Amino acid sequence: MARAAGVTRGAIYWHFANRADLVLELYNSLPMPQEELIARELEAENADVFGVLERIGREWLELLATDEHRQRILSILLRCDTSGEFAAISERQNDINDEHMQALEAAFAKAEGQGKLGAAWTPRSAASMLRWLIKGLCAEWLLFGRRFDIASEGKDALRRLFLTYASPVPSH
Repeated sequence: MARAAGVTRGAIYWHFANRADLVLELYNSLPMPQEELIARELEAENADVFGVLERIGREWLELLATDEHRQRILSILLRCDTSGEFAAISERQNDINDEHMQALEAAFAKAEGQGKLGAAWTPRSAASMLRWLIKGLCAEWLLFGRRFDIASEGKDALRRLFLTYASPVPSH
Protein backbone atom coordinates (compact mmCIF):
# COMPACT_ATOMS: atom_id res chain seq x y z
CA MET A 1 0.00 0.00 0.00
CA ALA A 2 2.83 2.38 0.88
CA ARG A 3 4.49 1.66 -2.46
CA ALA A 4 1.27 2.44 -4.34
CA ALA A 5 0.95 5.70 -2.40
CA GLY A 6 4.58 6.61 -3.04
CA VAL A 7 5.45 6.82 0.67
CA THR A 8 7.28 4.70 3.22
CA ARG A 9 5.57 2.14 5.42
CA GLY A 10 6.64 4.26 8.37
CA ALA A 11 4.65 7.20 7.03
CA ILE A 12 1.58 5.00 6.79
CA TYR A 13 2.05 3.74 10.36
CA TRP A 14 2.65 7.27 11.63
CA HIS A 15 -0.48 8.67 9.99
CA PHE A 16 -2.91 5.94 11.07
CA ALA A 17 -3.30 4.74 14.67
CA ASN A 18 -3.81 1.15 13.52
CA ARG A 19 -4.72 -0.97 10.53
CA ALA A 20 -8.43 -0.64 11.24
CA ASP A 21 -8.18 3.17 10.98
CA LEU A 22 -6.42 2.78 7.65
CA VAL A 23 -9.09 0.47 6.25
CA LEU A 24 -11.86 2.71 7.61
CA GLU A 25 -10.28 5.68 5.87
CA LEU A 26 -10.21 3.71 2.61
CA TYR A 27 -13.86 2.79 3.11
CA ASN A 28 -14.85 6.37 3.86
CA SER A 29 -12.95 7.60 0.78
CA LEU A 30 -15.45 5.91 -1.54
CA PRO A 31 -18.07 8.42 -2.58
CA MET A 32 -21.53 6.94 -2.30
CA PRO A 33 -24.38 7.70 -4.69
CA GLN A 34 -25.91 11.13 -4.22
CA GLU A 35 -28.27 9.93 -1.48
CA GLU A 36 -29.91 13.31 -0.84
CA LEU A 37 -30.70 13.80 -4.53
CA ILE A 38 -32.08 10.28 -4.75
CA ALA A 39 -34.24 10.85 -1.67
CA ARG A 40 -35.66 14.06 -3.17
CA GLU A 41 -36.38 12.28 -6.45
CA LEU A 42 -38.22 9.50 -4.61
CA GLU A 43 -40.21 11.99 -2.50
CA ALA A 44 -41.97 13.41 -5.55
CA GLU A 45 -45.66 12.54 -5.35
CA ASN A 46 -45.79 10.51 -8.56
CA ALA A 47 -42.20 9.25 -8.46
CA ASP A 48 -41.45 6.22 -10.58
CA VAL A 49 -39.96 4.31 -7.66
CA PHE A 50 -39.00 1.26 -9.68
CA GLY A 51 -37.46 3.39 -12.44
CA VAL A 52 -35.41 5.44 -9.98
CA LEU A 53 -34.15 2.43 -8.02
CA GLU A 54 -33.32 0.44 -11.14
CA ARG A 55 -31.43 3.41 -12.60
CA ILE A 56 -29.44 3.83 -9.38
CA GLY A 57 -28.56 0.12 -9.40
CA ARG A 58 -27.42 0.31 -13.03
CA GLU A 59 -25.33 3.41 -12.34
CA TRP A 60 -23.68 1.73 -9.34
CA LEU A 61 -22.74 -1.34 -11.42
CA GLU A 62 -21.38 0.86 -14.24
CA LEU A 63 -19.34 2.85 -11.73
CA LEU A 64 -17.91 -0.30 -10.18
CA ALA A 65 -17.06 -1.73 -13.61
CA THR A 66 -15.05 1.35 -14.58
CA ASP A 67 -13.54 2.57 -11.30
CA GLU A 68 -10.41 0.55 -10.49
CA HIS A 69 -9.82 2.41 -7.22
CA ARG A 70 -13.30 1.45 -6.02
CA GLN A 71 -12.72 -2.14 -7.15
CA ARG A 72 -9.49 -2.39 -5.14
CA ILE A 73 -11.00 -0.94 -1.97
CA LEU A 74 -14.12 -3.07 -2.13
CA SER A 75 -12.00 -6.16 -2.79
CA ILE A 76 -9.99 -5.39 0.35
CA LEU A 77 -13.17 -4.90 2.37
CA LEU A 78 -14.68 -8.14 1.10
CA ARG A 79 -11.59 -10.06 2.18
CA CYS A 80 -11.20 -8.27 5.51
CA ASP A 81 -11.91 -10.17 8.73
CA THR A 82 -14.09 -7.67 10.57
CA SER A 83 -13.61 -9.15 14.02
CA GLY A 84 -11.14 -8.08 16.66
CA GLU A 85 -9.23 -4.94 15.72
CA PHE A 86 -11.39 -4.50 12.61
CA ALA A 87 -14.74 -4.49 14.47
CA ALA A 88 -15.11 -0.75 13.76
CA ILE A 89 -15.24 -1.57 10.04
CA SER A 90 -18.06 -4.02 10.62
CA GLU A 91 -19.92 -1.43 12.70
CA ARG A 92 -19.54 1.18 9.94
CA GLN A 93 -20.72 -1.28 7.30
CA ASN A 94 -23.70 -2.25 9.47
CA ASP A 95 -24.65 1.41 9.97
CA ILE A 96 -24.54 2.05 6.23
CA ASN A 97 -26.45 -1.16 5.49
CA ASP A 98 -29.15 -0.16 7.99
CA GLU A 99 -29.47 3.30 6.44
CA HIS A 100 -29.72 1.86 2.93
CA MET A 101 -32.23 -0.76 4.02
CA GLN A 102 -34.46 1.88 5.64
CA ALA A 103 -34.31 4.04 2.51
CA LEU A 104 -35.09 1.09 0.24
CA GLU A 105 -37.96 -0.10 2.43
CA ALA A 106 -39.44 3.41 2.41
CA ALA A 107 -39.16 3.54 -1.38
CA PHE A 108 -40.85 0.17 -1.82
CA ALA A 109 -43.53 1.19 0.72
CA LYS A 110 -44.21 4.20 -1.51
CA ALA A 111 -44.52 1.89 -4.54
CA GLU A 112 -46.89 -0.28 -2.51
CA GLY A 113 -48.94 2.81 -1.60
CA GLN A 114 -49.11 3.68 -5.30
CA GLY A 115 -50.49 0.20 -5.99
CA LYS A 116 -47.39 -0.75 -8.01
CA LEU A 117 -45.76 -3.39 -5.79
CA GLY A 118 -47.03 -6.88 -6.57
CA ALA A 119 -48.84 -8.80 -3.85
CA ALA A 120 -46.03 -11.36 -3.67
CA TRP A 121 -43.73 -8.68 -2.24
CA THR A 122 -43.58 -6.69 0.96
CA PRO A 123 -41.50 -3.51 1.07
CA ARG A 124 -38.98 -5.34 3.28
CA SER A 125 -38.72 -8.42 1.05
CA ALA A 126 -38.35 -6.27 -2.08
CA ALA A 127 -35.65 -4.13 -0.43
CA SER A 128 -33.80 -7.20 0.84
CA MET A 129 -33.86 -8.90 -2.55
CA LEU A 130 -32.51 -5.80 -4.30
CA ARG A 131 -29.67 -5.44 -1.77
CA TRP A 132 -28.82 -9.15 -1.98
CA LEU A 133 -28.77 -9.09 -5.78
CA ILE A 134 -26.43 -6.10 -5.98
CA LYS A 135 -24.18 -7.25 -3.14
CA GLY A 136 -24.03 -10.76 -4.58
CA LEU A 137 -23.17 -9.51 -8.07
CA CYS A 138 -20.43 -7.26 -6.69
CA ALA A 139 -18.94 -9.91 -4.41
CA GLU A 140 -19.01 -12.60 -7.11
CA TRP A 141 -17.40 -10.28 -9.63
CA LEU A 142 -14.72 -8.88 -7.32
CA LEU A 143 -13.76 -12.08 -5.51
CA PHE A 144 -13.78 -14.55 -8.39
CA GLY A 145 -11.86 -12.96 -11.21
CA ARG A 146 -14.33 -10.59 -12.87
CA ARG A 147 -15.46 -13.45 -15.10
CA PHE A 148 -18.55 -11.70 -16.41
CA ASP A 149 -19.55 -8.25 -17.60
CA ILE A 150 -20.97 -6.85 -14.38
CA ALA A 151 -22.45 -3.76 -16.03
CA SER A 152 -24.26 -5.63 -18.81
CA GLU A 153 -25.26 -8.79 -16.96
CA GLY A 154 -26.01 -6.86 -13.80
CA LYS A 155 -28.33 -4.50 -15.66
CA ASP A 156 -30.13 -7.49 -17.13
CA ALA A 157 -30.52 -9.06 -13.68
CA LEU A 158 -31.86 -5.78 -12.29
CA ARG A 159 -34.32 -5.44 -15.17
CA ARG A 160 -35.61 -8.96 -14.55
CA LEU A 161 -35.90 -8.39 -10.80
CA PHE A 162 -37.82 -5.15 -11.27
CA LEU A 163 -40.22 -6.89 -13.65
CA THR A 164 -41.10 -9.31 -10.85
CA TYR A 165 -41.82 -6.51 -8.39
CA ALA A 166 -44.85 -5.44 -10.38
CA SER A 167 -45.96 -8.92 -11.38
CA PRO A 168 -49.21 -10.32 -10.05
CA VAL A 169 -49.06 -13.35 -7.78
CA PRO A 170 -48.99 -16.51 -9.95
CA SER A 171 -51.97 -18.81 -9.50
CA HIS A 172 -51.30 -22.27 -8.12
